[in-house]
Amino acid sequence: MSAEPTFIELSFVIPCHNEQDNLRPLVAAIRAAVEPLARTYEIVLADDCSTDATWPLLRELAAADARIRGLRFAKNAGQSAAMWAGMKAARGRFIVTLDADLQNDPRDLPQFVEALKQFDCVCGSRVAARGQGDGFVRIASSRIANWVRNKLSGETITDAGCCFRAFKRECVADLKFFKGMHRFLPTLFKIEGFTVTEIPIRHNPRTAGAAHYGVWNRLFASFYDLLAVRWMKQRMFRFQIADRVN
Repeated sequence: MSAEPTFIELSFVIPCHNEQDNLRPLVAAIRAAVEPLARTYEIVLADDCSTDATWPLLRELAAADARIRGLRFAKNAGQSAAMWAGMKAARGRFIVTLDADLQNDPRDLPQFVEALKQFDCVCGSRVAARGQGDGFVRIASSRIANWVRNKLSGETITDAGCCFRAFKRECVADLKFFKGMHRFLPTLFKIEGFTVTEIPIRHNPRTAGAAHYGVWNRLFASFYDLLAVRWMKQRMFRFQIADRVN
């Protein structure tokens, strides 16, 4: 008789592209953060067709720890696609998304777990932390991009570009994938009727690999996606069945 599958509470979903030098310390940091919480977990790494040694290393890590799972795209498809594929593959009660570059600090995990007791989705905000370390151009471009997104979408999230989030798996059950959607998950969750909150988190400097986003990405790359989300928010509706017969 086969053993009953282990119930997984937390699924860490991490899109990655050319992050060979960050994966091992990232996995170690996640283990150090989650094990004191006594929660069952898995780490799902979605490799967006890296050209370095990310995939061989991911396979090595998975062979050494059954809680680590990996998938690799046949060709580069972008961060949203990698995150979506990871979320669809996740088996946990709660999904935790974060970047692979260690700028999101797993030590903040207890705050997310605590906030999930009252909300369906918890978003990290780097606004305070970035104000102490990032340069003027990076801070200004991020703030302008967030202001434009909030103005057009009617949103109040202070750091829409932060991918460090934790949410109930049912939040993504009825969503439809589109390129760039990872930037708008809090708004999409609200459209579906879920509750969303935001908490301050750390923001570490990148020590390995190359950044994939710059000023152009923050200000302009997601503009058409933003218009689509604005349209969805205005046009979509929710209903509730009050009674049934037969």
